[in-house]
Amino acid sequence: MAFVRRKGNAYYLVHNVRRGGKVRQLHLARLGDRARITDEIVRAVSKKHPFVELNWRTLRDQLNNQIDLSDPQSPAVQKLVHSLRNLNLDLADFFPPVLRLSESPAVARELLLQLRLLQSTIQVKLDQFARKDELKRLNRTSGRIGSAHPGFRGR
Repeated sequence: MAFVRRKGNAYYLVHNVRRGGKVRQLHLARLGDRARITDEIVRAVSKKHPFVELNWRTLRDQLNNQIDLSDPQSPAVQKLVHSLRNLNLDLADFFPPVLRLSESPAVARELLLQLRLLQSTIQVKLDQFARKDELKRLNRTSGRIGSAHPGFRGR
């Protein structure tokens, strides 16, 4: 069974292997300072350790549910907020004339592509948060009386 382990400031994907009656940890990959399993990591681990069968979907799901946004003082939340602020400031300093001054049209195209990708990712995340808020509102007003027509609630 593979799992993610934190060692110092870095995360690692490890797998327990029994050798000679003892359990040893096989380090499959270094995930970096933010535990994330990318397609590149999947390819590298599959190539380096072809006989180790991993449930990548389960591992990714575990990591996706790992960040607890309810604690504003947690290091993960602090780092996320810091990264978003820096990205916001960097983008605020970025002006379209810079693209026209670029020596390479390929660079300009890549920057525009990445900005559009960022825009769509942000929109998806905002929609997800909006749906969660809507579900919370529905849950507050649901139930035997909450879902009834307002005229019937007082009866």
